[in-house]
Amino acid sequence: MVEYTVVERKQKISAPPEKVASLIVDFHRWVDWSPWEEIDPQLQRTYGGPESGVGSTYEWSGNRKAGAGKMTITSVTPSKIDIDLDFTKPFKSQSKTHFDINADGDGSVVTWQVHTPKTMMTRIFGIFMNMDKMVGGDLDKGLTKLNTVAGS
Repeated sequence: MVEYTVVERKQKISAPPEKVASLIVDFHRWVDWSPWEEIDPQLQRTYGGPESGVGSTYEWSGNRKAGAGKMTITSVTPSKIDIDLDFTKPFKSQSKTHFDINADGDGSVVTWQVHTPKTMMTRIFGIFMNMDKMVGGDLDKGLTKLNTVAGS
């Protein structure tokens, strides 16, 4: 059985779940809210599969900090979205990203999780870097930007 390191953030979004989900299942919209899109102004993007939803892909390649990789949407329900996240640079790794979107009054509560397998490399890396501190702030920033975009 594979063990995972899970980084999770949750935030109230001032838009209904269906609007929030539409911004997540369409990778073309990630440029509006993803916390990583502004790391490299020259980032190269390639989209594949359907326009949105299951089977949609988003590949990127950028400077050393942005790295390179591919995301693939693997599952979509009204309240959950699952994405495979495969990095190829600066190092190879495979993670899972999960969004829970639940109605809350006139808005939504969105929980964003990143599940990274505990491999020998990530265990060694974990000695020097805390995954929650390294990724958690980005998830907070992304959810705040998602709230701004969804509410407009």
